[in-house]
Amino acid sequence: MSLQGTAAMVTATSGSFIASHWSSINRATFNIDWYLLEHDHKGDKKCFAVFSLHVHPRKNDTSVKNVIGHRWRTFMCMCNQQRARMSANDALLARSLAHVWNPCTQMKQHDTWPMVPIARGEGAWLYDLEGRRYLDAISSWWVNLFGHCNPRIGGPLSEQLHTLDHVMLAGFTHPPVVELSERLSALAPRASDARLRAGGGPLGHASYGSDGASATEIALKMAFHYWRNRGQPSKQRFIALAGSYHGETLGALSVTDLAVFRDAYAPLLKVPLLVPAPGPASAMPCCADCTIDALAALEAALERCAGSIAAMIVEPLVQGASGMRMYHPDYLAGARALCTKHGVLLIADEIMTGMGRTGTMFACEQAGIQPDFLCLSKGITGGYLPLSVVLTTDEVYDAFYDDSSARAFLHSHSYTGNPLACRAALATLDIFAQDDTIVANRARSAALTARAQQIAVHPHVRNFRNLGMIWAFEVDCADPAFGRRLFTAALERELLLRPIGNTVYFMPPYILDDAQVAHLVDGTLDALNTVLEG
Repeated sequence: MSLQGTAAMVTATSGSFIASHWSSINRATFNIDWYLLEHDHKGDKKCFAVFSLHVHPRKNDTSVKNVIGHRWRTFMCMCNQQRARMSANDALLARSLAHVWNPCTQMKQHDTWPMVPIARGEGAWLYDLEGRRYLDAISSWWVNLFGHCNPRIGGPLSEQLHTLDHVMLAGFTHPPVVELSERLSALAPRASDARLRAGGGPLGHASYGSDGASATEIALKMAFHYWRNRGQPSKQRFIALAGSYHGETLGALSVTDLAVFRDAYAPLLKVPLLVPAPGPASAMPCCADCTIDALAALEAALERCAGSIAAMIVEPLVQGASGMRMYHPDYLAGARALCTKHGVLLIADEIMTGMGRTGTMFACEQAGIQPDFLCLSKGITGGYLPLSVVLTTDEVYDAFYDDSSARAFLHSHSYTGNPLACRAALATLDIFAQDDTIVANRARSAALTARAQQIAVHPHVRNFRNLGMIWAFEVDCADPAFGRRLFTAALERELLLRPIGNTVYFMPPYILDDAQVAHLVDGTLDALNTVLEG
């Protein structure tokens, strides 16, 4: 006999009720699992009892079952009455905390740190279940490019939904994936200088995954297998930059250099060859001179180890999770030339930097380079559906083209190249083309940068910086809870920010109007001052 509970708002004394209500029954006959989740919203403390009753009589005792059933029905009646008085937000939060394990989260923090319930989105705004709105200044983890529920993406997606929802891509193909592959290949970065381009022609072949980490996995495995098929199986290692982030699956985590993600799983991971990132950490985009020492270190590493290196992987121009660390394009150009010279493949992880975020369609364009692999995800569908793609060259593709299955790239995902996701990506590319988004973003970037100068000159702000549609700065504050406190203060001002430590950044959709820019800057300043004065 198992009776599953519900979630209800109860008073602080109801915890005693839960305990006393069942005290007359021998506890050996049942278990009741419950806990209180305390949420403080504007000083109004509410307790949520989330519980589950499991009854396991030691013997077939009908009287015990009847008593328990009666008490359970009484208790449920009380809880249903309380639940009727809960707010819509509180009810959803209680249910979520009972069952959803959120990503990249220490769930215990939500005992004191508010989770945000969201019911809908429109343009740059997210709305909770009671109509409170938040300006999405981080594009919902860097994915939303043209606003939430944009009909120019939703319309084509709805049409595709009634045409072809999904078909496996192994042994099959479909119009959206073909068109998307063609268009991405046409847009992909090229290089006129032979030292700065891949050796095997344009990036004409697309392999699909479902998210950024899966794109990284594809590129790493392809690079390793490429050398094996070329008769150089000893080239198994990877070079990554210090402070890099490339995802949290095992391969991607192996080339990530952020302890908070990596340390717990270190025994499972391969060890990359780390080389210094160019320029000082958390600084303005460095000058060309800042790249000299970093390139010298890379050259020394390649001269020493090129025979065992399959590829180098980089986040072009901006190391995002490392605190929006920006560096000069000359480093990319130098890294490409050195990789070409030493016979090492170059993987450009443009999962965050691609799709116009750094001011060009792809960050590699600003260095005039063509990588051997280009990883894309996040904004590729405009924030609608999970999709990733790895573009590579004829030379890499040809190394796998053989009668033997052992030489094939046997990597797949069930939803590889999903038609719905591809259609959303095509609609996103249409907006880029029709609105000349890259050019239009220059004016948007200049306007926000000008308005944000009042943040840049704040006495506690350092290293205010901007590249394309990314802004970041550090805040001098010794409180280890600074990030969470600013997040909470921003929510109170209808603003969604998500600091990385003491680094605050903006990465908004490409649609903010003047009023929304003012709301973003003024709200950030007000929240910042409140936290610093608190």
